[in-house]
Amino acid sequence: MHIPLTDQDLEERVVRAVDNFMAGYGCCQSVVAAFSDIYGLDEVMAKRIAAGFGGGIGRMRMMCGAVSAIVMLVGLDCGQTEGSDRDGKSACYKVVQELLAKSKSENGSLICAEILGIKGYDKALSSYIASARTAEYYKKRPCAAKVESAARIFADYLKQSSARHLTQ
Repeated sequence: MHIPLTDQDLEERVVRAVDNFMAGYGCCQSVVAAFSDIYGLDEVMAKRIAAGFGGGIGRMRMMCGAVSAIVMLVGLDCGQTEGSDRDGKSACYKVVQELLAKSKSENGSLICAEILGIKGYDKALSSYIASARTAEYYKKRPCAAKVESAARIFADYLKQSSARHLTQ
């Protein structure tokens, strides 16, 4: 379980996620690193764990890295730790599905290629080479906004989760 966070702290984490992305980190790295300390995970290890999820998982343009970050953070927040804990798994899956439905509603898709407007996956699969982070890169991609959306969705979840625990 996470510690209660102030609205200001949550907003700072959303800003930190976007700042991480603008500093060159992948979408998943940016969001996970902004919240990792809540779960006792240092920022360097968080960035390493999330590194392969960039570009829609290994630059294959599948599930958006920012969306993958939501899944990773939900696991850190409420993932079950006993293999036989079906109720725990189900509770985690419920939160994942709720937050990803919100992301899809806000962003139109959970798929990197669709978010980027790439037609078909052949082009996306043709290269593992990361794109250079130039002014043009940032201008033509919606990724910073998707990172902000994912971070805000998770921050809102934490806020609502904390409020539920306070009223119980």
